[in-house]
Amino acid sequence: MKVTVSRKAHFNAAHRLYRKDWSDSQNNAVFGKCNNPNYHGHNYEIIASVTGEIDKETGYVIDIKILKDIIKTEVEEAFDHKNLNLDVEEFKTLNPTAENIVVVIYNKIKAKLKSNLALEVTLYETPRNFVTYSGK
Repeated sequence: MKVTVSRKAHFNAAHRLYRKDWSDSQNNAVFGKCNNPNYHGHNYEIIASVTGEIDKETGYVIDIKILKDIIKTEVEEAFDHKNLNLDVEEFKTLNPTAENIVVVIYNKIKAKLKSNLALEVTLYETPRNFVTYSGK
C-alpha cells in the first residue's frame, strides 16, 4: 500500500527573467515586467510530496521531521531572502522561471531521499500561479 506524505514550506526570493544572449527588446517582449533589471520578488510556497510504502516497523512512509529538515537545508536556507540570479549557483546560468526553480528544488530534495521513495514538488509563485514536477 502506497501513501503520500506532504510538507509545505515557503521562502521569499527575488529574480529577473531574461537571457543574456537576447537583446533588451526581445527580453522585454518575452518576459515583460519580469525582465525588470532591478529584479522583483515573490513569496514562494512549496509542497513536497513523498510517496512510498508504509514501513511496517515505524508506520511511516518518511519521518516528517526528516522531510522538514531536508526542505529547510536544501530549499529554505539555500533560497530564502536571496536574489536567485546572483546568489544561487544553479541560476547563474539557468533562467529562474518557476519551471526551472521547481526542477532545481526537486533535484535537491530527491538527492536526499531513499531511492524507493517517489517525489513530487509543487511550487507556488503566487497564490494562483504554480508549477508541479515529479521527475518525468
